[in-house]
Amino acid sequence: MARSYIPAPLRVYVSERAGSRCEYCRIHQDDSASRHTMDHVMPLAHEGGTDERNLALACMHCNRAKGSNLSGIDPLTRRIVRLYNPRRQRWSTHFALEGAAIVGRTPTGRAAARLLRMNDPKRLEERLYLQSIGHYPER
Repeated sequence: MARSYIPAPLRVYVSERAGSRCEYCRIHQDDSASRHTMDHVMPLAHEGGTDERNLALACMHCNRAKGSNLSGIDPLTRRIVRLYNPRRQRWSTHFALEGAAIVGRTPTGRAAARLLRMNDPKRLEERLYLQSIGHYPER
Protein backbone atom coordinates (compact mmCIF):
# COMPACT_ATOMS: atom_id res chain seq x y z
CA MET A 1 0.00 0.00 0.00
CA ALA A 2 1.35 3.42 -0.92
CA ARG A 3 1.94 5.88 1.91
CA SER A 4 1.57 9.60 1.73
CA TYR A 5 3.00 12.29 3.97
CA ILE A 6 0.25 14.46 5.42
CA PRO A 7 1.47 17.78 6.85
CA ALA A 8 0.51 18.53 10.46
CA PRO A 9 -1.62 21.59 9.61
CA LEU A 10 -3.68 19.50 7.19
CA ARG A 11 -4.13 16.78 9.84
CA VAL A 12 -5.33 19.40 12.33
CA TYR A 13 -7.74 20.87 9.76
CA VAL A 14 -9.25 17.47 8.91
CA SER A 15 -9.62 16.56 12.59
CA GLU A 16 -11.23 19.89 13.48
CA ARG A 17 -13.58 19.73 10.50
CA ALA A 18 -14.74 16.32 11.73
CA GLY A 19 -15.17 17.55 15.30
CA SER A 20 -12.57 14.93 16.31
CA ARG A 21 -15.08 12.19 15.39
CA CYS A 22 -14.63 9.29 13.02
CA GLU A 23 -16.51 10.38 9.92
CA TYR A 24 -17.82 6.84 9.45
CA CYS A 25 -18.91 5.51 12.88
CA ARG A 26 -18.91 8.90 14.68
CA ILE A 27 -16.84 7.79 17.69
CA HIS A 28 -14.93 10.68 19.27
CA GLN A 29 -11.13 10.58 19.31
CA ASP A 30 -11.08 10.97 23.10
CA ASP A 31 -13.18 7.80 23.46
CA SER A 32 -11.05 5.65 21.17
CA ALA A 33 -8.29 3.34 22.40
CA SER A 34 -6.09 4.28 19.44
CA ARG A 35 -5.53 7.54 17.61
CA HIS A 36 -7.84 8.33 14.73
CA THR A 37 -6.11 8.39 11.38
CA MET A 38 -6.38 10.14 8.05
CA ASP A 39 -8.42 8.14 5.56
CA HIS A 40 -8.02 8.73 1.86
CA VAL A 41 -11.66 8.59 0.76
CA MET A 42 -10.45 7.79 -2.76
CA PRO A 43 -7.56 5.52 -1.76
CA LEU A 44 -4.00 6.17 -2.86
CA ALA A 45 -4.14 2.79 -4.60
CA HIS A 46 -6.76 4.34 -6.90
CA GLU A 47 -4.80 7.57 -7.35
CA GLY A 48 -6.67 9.55 -4.71
CA GLY A 49 -4.99 12.76 -3.64
CA THR A 50 -3.67 13.83 -0.28
CA ASP A 51 -5.63 17.04 0.19
CA GLU A 52 -8.56 18.30 2.23
CA ARG A 53 -11.08 17.22 -0.43
CA ASN A 54 -10.01 13.59 -0.16
CA LEU A 55 -9.18 13.16 3.50
CA ALA A 56 -11.53 12.07 6.26
CA LEU A 57 -10.90 11.41 9.93
CA ALA A 58 -11.37 7.72 10.67
CA CYS A 59 -11.02 5.50 13.70
CA MET A 60 -8.63 2.61 13.30
CA HIS A 61 -11.51 0.10 13.04
CA CYS A 62 -13.24 1.89 10.16
CA ASN A 63 -10.00 2.76 8.39
CA ARG A 64 -8.66 -0.80 8.44
CA ALA A 65 -11.97 -2.32 7.38
CA LYS A 66 -12.37 0.15 4.52
CA GLY A 67 -8.86 -0.36 3.20
CA SER A 68 -8.69 0.51 -0.47
CA ASN A 69 -12.32 -0.40 -1.18
CA LEU A 70 -14.42 1.97 -3.25
CA SER A 71 -17.59 -0.13 -3.17
CA GLY A 72 -19.41 -2.76 -1.19
CA ILE A 73 -22.37 -5.07 -1.52
CA ASP A 74 -25.73 -3.87 -0.23
CA PRO A 75 -26.83 -6.79 1.96
CA LEU A 76 -30.48 -6.15 1.11
CA THR A 77 -30.34 -5.98 -2.69
CA ARG A 78 -27.00 -7.84 -3.15
CA ARG A 79 -25.97 -5.11 -5.62
CA ILE A 80 -22.54 -3.52 -5.75
CA VAL A 81 -22.72 0.13 -4.67
CA ARG A 82 -20.27 2.92 -3.99
CA LEU A 83 -19.25 3.37 -0.38
CA TYR A 84 -20.26 6.34 1.73
CA ASN A 85 -18.16 9.43 0.97
CA PRO A 86 -18.02 11.86 3.90
CA ARG A 87 -16.77 14.64 1.63
CA ARG A 88 -19.78 14.47 -0.69
CA GLN A 89 -22.57 12.88 1.33
CA ARG A 90 -24.37 13.54 4.61
CA TRP A 91 -24.07 10.90 7.32
CA SER A 92 -27.73 11.27 8.30
CA THR A 93 -28.87 10.54 4.75
CA HIS A 94 -27.19 7.15 4.73
CA PHE A 95 -27.16 6.08 8.39
CA ALA A 96 -29.35 6.15 11.47
CA LEU A 97 -28.54 5.32 15.05
CA GLU A 98 -30.92 2.75 16.55
CA GLY A 99 -29.80 2.26 20.13
CA ALA A 100 -26.09 1.64 19.70
CA ALA A 101 -26.47 0.12 16.22
CA ILE A 102 -25.57 2.10 13.11
CA VAL A 103 -28.20 1.17 10.56
CA GLY A 104 -27.83 1.80 6.85
CA ARG A 105 -30.79 3.76 5.48
CA THR A 106 -29.71 3.49 1.83
CA PRO A 107 -27.85 0.92 -0.26
CA THR A 108 -24.68 3.01 0.27
CA GLY A 109 -25.22 3.11 4.04
CA ARG A 110 -26.01 -0.59 4.30
CA ALA A 111 -22.95 -1.54 2.25
CA ALA A 112 -20.69 0.75 4.29
CA ALA A 113 -22.05 -0.44 7.66
CA ARG A 114 -21.45 -4.03 6.58
CA LEU A 115 -18.02 -3.55 5.02
CA LEU A 116 -16.73 -1.38 7.88
CA ARG A 117 -18.15 -3.87 10.40
CA MET A 118 -19.76 -1.00 12.29
CA ASN A 119 -22.00 -3.32 14.28
CA ASP A 120 -19.59 -6.05 15.28
CA PRO A 121 -20.37 -7.10 18.87
CA LYS A 122 -17.35 -5.40 20.46
CA ARG A 123 -18.08 -2.14 18.64
CA LEU A 124 -21.73 -2.25 19.74
CA GLU A 125 -20.64 -2.93 23.31
CA GLU A 126 -18.26 0.03 23.16
CA ARG A 127 -20.99 2.37 21.86
CA LEU A 128 -23.47 1.11 24.49
CA TYR A 129 -20.96 1.94 27.21
CA LEU A 130 -20.25 5.38 25.70
CA GLN A 131 -24.00 6.05 25.49
CA SER A 132 -24.39 5.11 29.15
CA ILE A 133 -21.90 7.83 30.15
CA GLY A 134 -23.26 10.38 27.67
CA HIS A 135 -20.34 10.30 25.25
CA TYR A 136 -22.05 8.90 22.17
CA PRO A 137 -23.20 10.11 19.77
CA GLU A 138 -22.60 13.64 21.07
CA ARG A 139 -20.53 15.03 23.93
